[in-house]
Amino acid sequence: MLGTQIRRGLRAGVTRVAGGFAFDMTSDFLKTAVPVPKGNHFEAFEIGRRFEHHWGRTLRNSEAALFSTLTLHFNPLYFNREYAIALGHPETPVNPLMVFTLVLGLSVEDLSEVGGAFLGVDDLAYEAPVYPDDTLTARSTVTGLRESSSNAMMGIATWHTEGFNQRGERVISFVRTNMVPRARPRQDAGAENAQQETAQ
Repeated sequence: MLGTQIRRGLRAGVTRVAGGFAFDMTSDFLKTAVPVPKGNHFEAFEIGRRFEHHWGRTLRNSEAALFSTLTLHFNPLYFNREYAIALGHPETPVNPLMVFTLVLGLSVEDLSEVGGAFLGVDDLAYEAPVYPDDTLTARSTVTGLRESSSNAMMGIATWHTEGFNQRGERVISFVRTNMVPRARPRQDAGAENAQQETAQ
């Protein structure tokens, strides 16, 4: 199976070099690549639609410690095991900011990958500690949709996102709002533009 994939790759502009493979991006390889659309446009959302986000993610102790160090989050709870145990934890919990960014990241492919301005997060709640080797999954529900008053090619969507550990316990929830590109301009956009020109 792998041999077949390698042979196909060699025909598609991939060549063997010492220690691996090299891609010849000037060959027919780019001509044969098929772009795959990602994400959802505004029209794909409707109130109440639920997205069970892909894969999930297992957090490791090393990345949890690195995250707190790189973000200069020097609360000993997140990197000193004895301190965490003295406060009643079985080990050092994962920095909640890392939990938030991870769960938000799990939602991007379904909700906001096509682009649009991030407008904010409300009602953020950390509901249970997350520990190294926990596996987090996420789901989001569309809770609000409205048109952009300034851009006929954009809409504004609001989602309630929840993150769960491997035992199904909710560990985080928040409400996120983004501008989301439309696949087509709003139907009334032409009439609005005409009214604005007449008013000027």
